[in-house]
Amino acid sequence: MNVTVRGKTRAYRTVTFDAAHNHVRLIEQRLLPHTFKIEASRNFRETAAAIRDMVVRGAGAIGATAAYGLAQGARAFRGSDQRKFSRQVETVYTTLKAARPTAVDPVNAMNAVRRAMGRGQSVAQQQTLALAAAEEFANEDVQHCAAIGRQGVKLIRNGMKVLTHCNAGWLAFVDFGTATAPLYAAQAAGKRFHVFCDETRPRSQGATLTAWELAQQGIAHQIIADNAAGHLMQAGEIDLVLVGSDRTLGRTGEVANKIGTYTKAVLAKRHGIPFYVAIPLSTIDWNLRRGREIPIEERPEDEVLGAWGVLQTQRTGAGVRNGKRAYLRVANPTSGARNPGFDVTPADLITGIITPAGIFKPRELWRHRRTLGFNP
Repeated sequence: MNVTVRGKTRAYRTVTFDAAHNHVRLIEQRLLPHTFKIEASRNFRETAAAIRDMVVRGAGAIGATAAYGLAQGARAFRGSDQRKFSRQVETVYTTLKAARPTAVDPVNAMNAVRRAMGRGQSVAQQQTLALAAAEEFANEDVQHCAAIGRQGVKLIRNGMKVLTHCNAGWLAFVDFGTATAPLYAAQAAGKRFHVFCDETRPRSQGATLTAWELAQQGIAHQIIADNAAGHLMQAGEIDLVLVGSDRTLGRTGEVANKIGTYTKAVLAKRHGIPFYVAIPLSTIDWNLRRGREIPIEERPEDEVLGAWGVLQTQRTGAGVRNGKRAYLRVANPTSGARNPGFDVTPADLITGIITPAGIFKPRELWRHRRTLGFNP
């Protein structure tokens, strides 16, 4: 996507790889929308920390980051001992896999990299193949998201009001995004519509990331408090709900996504509003048999008890002092909190799942598994 910073516009991907320095380069999403900055993780442990600490977040973006991180760890190995190299790769794999356990994209991405590495006869060949496979995953993520836009644009009508939750946009993938891809395609087709962005507490990805993306793209939008969605639905002000997914079960059609997604699905069902989930093929889990088996990440309680933001910019005698990022405690100082990062939406609450290969009913995924890339 194109980003305008200090009056200059250029295209960026959310995650890229610097082969000369063996660094994974990431947009520092915790600083947005106030500061746009590219960070470099210098080794696989820093890359895992960037995933865990949400420097980078979103299914496809952390999938590509994990793929690059595995290649990064493999390329850092010195020597030709195959047994030691295999141990190194296994350490890298388990470290990156543990960074965000709910999302399946990192595992699928790294499995693809390891399969490609298996074709190499030497350590050097496997290192080369690892980076090539990581690049292929990132490029495929872009292609999938663009295809989701082409499939989903038919859902967007002129004058429509669309609700989003969390950020399943360009920042959550390598480019284009999933839930936003139909919106970008509709804008390119000249359609006019309005987007309501759920703020998405506790980390406010809707308010900070989705809204920033839409503003960069010039799409009409407003941020709403999470609890305002039901009122707007009841008032007839929402025509369509579009969300992403961190893990979609191919056997059942159940969807794990940012906490609060299930609530929006229930509300949409109550008010007869179509509820669609947009996913690349890498987000489908063909192995788990029921939603309750999905590991739900419990995040730090400070995310619920306070909020990160930027202190208001102040004018001084020396000029304008830039606001600094700071954490503000909001809740009662002696109270604790629970902070599940995700919830699971049952298939019967989902109108359809938008994939690069078409739009399917949730329970149709297994029947179309070959078309959707399942190759056991």
